[in-house]
Parts: sequence; C-alpha cells; structure tokens
Amino acid sequence: MIFNSLLIANRGEIACRIIKTAKEMGIRSIAVYVDADKDALFVEQADESVRLEDGGYLDGNQIINAAKEAGAQAIHPGYGFLSENASFARKVKKEGIIWVGPSANVISVMGDKLKAKDLAIKANVPTLPMTSKPAEAKNIGYPLLIKAAAGGGGKGMRIVNSQKDLKESITSAQREAKNGFNDERIFIERYVEKSRHIEIQILGDKDGNVIHLGERECSIQRRHQKIIEESPSPRISKEIRNQMGEAAVKLAKKIKYESAGTVEFLFDDKTKEFWFLEVNTRLQVEHPVTEEVTGIDLVSEQLKIARGESIKFTQEEIEWNGWSIEARLYAEDPDNDFLPAIGTLIAFEQDDTAEARWDTGVTSGTKVGTDFDPMLAKVISYASNRTDAAMKLAKALESAHIGGVKTNRDFLINCLKSKAYIDGDTTTDFIERVNPDRKLILSDHRLEHVLAIAALWIQQENRNASQVSKFMPSGWTNGRLPNRKNIFEYEGNEYVVEYKQNREGNFIFSSNKSATIYSADSNGMDVSFNNKRHYSRVTLSKNKILVHMPYGDVMLDIKPRFVIPGMEVTAGGLVAPMPGKVIDVKVKKGKKVKAGDTLVILEAMKMEHSIKASEDGIVSELLISLNDQVENGALLMVVK
Repeated sequence: MIFNSLLIANRGEIACRIIKTAKEMGIRSIAVYVDADKDALFVEQADESVRLEDGGYLDGNQIINAAKEAGAQAIHPGYGFLSENASFARKVKKEGIIWVGPSANVISVMGDKLKAKDLAIKANVPTLPMTSKPAEAKNIGYPLLIKAAAGGGGKGMRIVNSQKDLKESITSAQREAKNGFNDERIFIERYVEKSRHIEIQILGDKDGNVIHLGERECSIQRRHQKIIEESPSPRISKEIRNQMGEAAVKLAKKIKYESAGTVEFLFDDKTKEFWFLEVNTRLQVEHPVTEEVTGIDLVSEQLKIARGESIKFTQEEIEWNGWSIEARLYAEDPDNDFLPAIGTLIAFEQDDTAEARWDTGVTSGTKVGTDFDPMLAKVISYASNRTDAAMKLAKALESAHIGGVKTNRDFLINCLKSKAYIDGDTTTDFIERVNPDRKLILSDHRLEHVLAIAALWIQQENRNASQVSKFMPSGWTNGRLPNRKNIFEYEGNEYVVEYKQNREGNFIFSSNKSATIYSADSNGMDVSFNNKRHYSRVTLSKNKILVHMPYGDVMLDIKPRFVIPGMEVTAGGLVAPMPGKVIDVKVKKGKKVKAGDTLVILEAMKMEHSIKASEDGIVSELLISLNDQVENGALLMVVK
C-alpha cells in the first residue's frame, strides 16, 4: 500500500497544508482546480495540477479521472466538498486508488447524524433528546436546534425559539442542506444555550488501535461556525478529559474507525455533564492546535495509516504541553451580521517577527468571490500558558498588513483581548453575551494620525514621480510654500487634510500638529506625528489607500478634487447587504408586510441569509426575480 503520489481533492488553505506534509514525506503532490482558482497559491505549490470543469470539486468522476490522468496512487479529500461522501470514497477504492480516510461504511454511518446518535446510545455515550419528526418538537421543549442529518460547517442549522418559527426554519434548513449536501433530511434536538463545544481528536489504524489526542474547545462561533479554537480547554479537568476521551475511543472502536477523526460533545460548566453531538470523519479545520500541543503531525499520521502502518505510540505516551489557539480569518463584515465580503486583497502580508503559524491559501492579489468558503487563513499561536498564547495571537493579527476586502480580523483581536476570553469564560453564547467590538474603533486623535500618514505618503510618492522635484532637497524653495490638501473618506464620512512644509522640511497641519518624515518609499514610511513615531506600511490601489498602524490596518478612500454625483438613495429602498443569488422571494408587488417579515432569501458561499422588513409597509416596487445574481448594495425592492 506504499504510495508516492497523492492527489488533493480540495482547494485553498487545506490543499496547501496537505501539500506541505506530502513534500516533507517525499510524496508527489497533485492539485485539482477550477478556472476560478487557476492562479491560486495551492496550484502554484503543488508538483503538478489538473484542471477541472466548473463544479469539479463536487464531481467525483472528474476527480477520479484527474487522478488517473496524473498517475495519482492516493487521494486525500481534505475537509468539506467530498471529504465525507461515502459514495465517492467507494468509487476511489473501486478504481484501485488509496483513500486517505476512514472506510466508506464508517463515513456513511457517521455522516448520518441520526445513525450516529443511535450508535452513541448503544455505546452508552450520553446524547441530547432529539426527534426527526417536527410534530414531536414540542415534546422536547424550546429552544430547539434544527440540524441537517448530513454534512456540517454550520449549514442546515437553525435555532428555533418558538412554535411560530418552526415551519419556516425547517424549510430553510432543508433547502440549505439539500444545496450543500444533496440531502434535505433534518432532525431536531434540544438547544443548550450556555454550553461549551468540546471535541476529541481520535486516530485509528487497521489493527484496531484507537487513541485520542485530547480535547479542543471550539465554543466561540457565529452562524454555528467556529471562529476561535484552542487546546486544551480552560474548563475541562483531567478527569473530564479522560471520560470524554474514553467515550470517543469506545465509539470509534465500535465502528472500527481508521484514520483521523473527531468526536464532538457539548459540555455544561455547571453540571459537568457532556452530550455526544456527532463524529466528523475527516481532518478538522482546527486540527493545528492539537498538532501544536502534542507535536504530532495529523496529516502525516493520516498518510501513514492509509499506507497500512500501525500507530506508533500508545495512549499512555501522548503528552500535552503548553497552549495553542487558532483564529479563523474570514472575508466577512462582522458589523453587517458577519455577512460574506468580496473583493481583491490588495495586501496580505504577515509580520515575520510576530510568532504565529499561518495556514493560508491566499496572497496579495487574490480575488475573493462568492464561489467558495470565505475563510482566508487560520492563524495559530503557541505558548507555555493560555494568556501568552492569546496575546501572541492578537499581536500576530494586529501586525499583519491586510486589506482590500473586509475581514473579521479586528473582531477576532477584540475577542482575544476581552476579559471574558482571558478568564476562560468562553461558552457558546460568548459573542452575544460579551459583545466584543466588531470593528476597529478609532479615536479622533488616531484617525487624525492615519489621515496625516496617508496624505504625507501620497505627497512623497507624487514628489518621487516628478522628474524635477525628486532631485531637489525636500525643504528647498525659492518662495513661499502653498498649503497642500487631500480629501479622504472613512466609514462614510469625508475628512479634509491640510498641511504645509516649512523650510526645515517638517510638515505643519491645520491643527498645528507637526510631522517629520525620516524615510519613505513605495512600501511605506517612517514618520513622527505629534511626537509619536513608527514605520507604517502603506499600500495604494486605485482610489484606496491602506495604512498599517501598530493596532491594525485602516482603509481610506481617496476622494477626487471634483465630486462625481452618485446614485440617489431611494426612499424605502431595500438593498442587498451582500452579493449573492436570489433563491426565494417571499412577496409580490402590492403586498402588505410587517416589520420582521422575511422578504427575500439570498444565498452566498452555500449559506442562506434572510432579509427582513425593518418596518410595516407595502411593496411598491419589486426589482428582482428568482435566481437573479445581485451585487452588494443593489436595490431589491421599495417598501412604503
């Protein structure tokens, strides 16, 4: 079962992650890509790549044909896409290609959350009350959680607080599950509002050996998707870890689990109870934190198990050292309900002096669209203790130069620095309860500082571009220097920056604050403003200028000298909060609506987003139809 060539049936950061370990093990890596990814980092890093037709990441036949064409002896599915598709796993093995993962039968059973729960019950693993019959929901009691029977990643999940919302929530969850997993089955279980999401990493081999590698806490989530994960958990004792680990191993042995997998639980701080949720029969997004605290490369273990090797260590030999935290950097707008964002990354540069691991599949210049998951990178820190790990991670995020697309970077930093996080108070209601700032909050002084740097850098670039002035000393003049003026826009507000240069070469602003430039080039400048000095990385792209400060990046729009009239806002207009596809229109022209009514459902990145009426009114204009593609800010309808 030895293989020396591996096709990665995935994309983005996980493809890059697998390629890295494959290279270290001397295995030839083969990527597959669609046209939208032709310039992606993983395509560049692979030893070779095979083009797929659009939709190819979900087309098992295309992937298998690509493997045959490239002479791949094994296939690693990564996570998402076909990673938990039992039919695909069977086809791979039928074609004589090694499948890196558990058996198709295990994937089938564990991928069906209903069957998985039944097995857990038989294995005496605690589970939450549940039903697959909506009529029985009231017997469980509200609040409820609707979940897709297949798949994961937060798709097909809805919290229901009352009977009146049940029907619509089920319909929406079924549609999302059908679209994401080609399986519209759902089930309903008790929703535990204040709990911890704890998962146990397992490894199993062909000889029946199963071990666990401890827990990860993944409680901080939005839209049921994890955004901050860590190992170990700040609230799981050694005793509870052993109990969860034993339960996970017992279940894995019962189904003869091979490869890497994850058993997920809910944990109640008060009662110390835990309940089985599901088994993920693949590599988890958050696997790096386990690697950091155990020193075990999980991708390497997957590949070794796939080629028939036994696990080389026992449960007693596993050691957990230090603390590791991972933050998922997404292209999304936290200040707009975490809706996906699109655009081109004009800058994506990590600070090499900040100690952190970056698992990513993007670079400066990467275009972020609506075709795929909006995750840009996983940033992972490690330290001897939890507080240091949190501060290291926040610093790594702060010091990176990232812009061009809205991200959750500042929100992640605010989470990590919050007292609740440092205290380990990280239950699943963290975001709603703690409510960290969702964006960078600039004081007037800080904003003035940013605006000054932007204006001075533009001045320097203009000067360097001049064939005459670039040869003159900065302070040289034969007359009085005129005032200089720049107009910027930030957060919807315009700011005028006026300054002049004195004969000593310093710059005096209209606020009477002064600045001194020590060095400047096309990448940034070392400048002192109001006696505060630092080097600021600066990136210009068309009419946007990105200024890096010690606390993060600030994007400004450069306003033209003469303002071009824009489109007037239509009174009562309902606009798209994000780019996406119209998958359901709930109203017709002339219909009366009430505040809170769902009017339109948009889909972006395989997730549904309901747009509701903000007030009572009548639909006077309807400007969209089913299956329309709309841009962010597009006028959908008018309600008066």
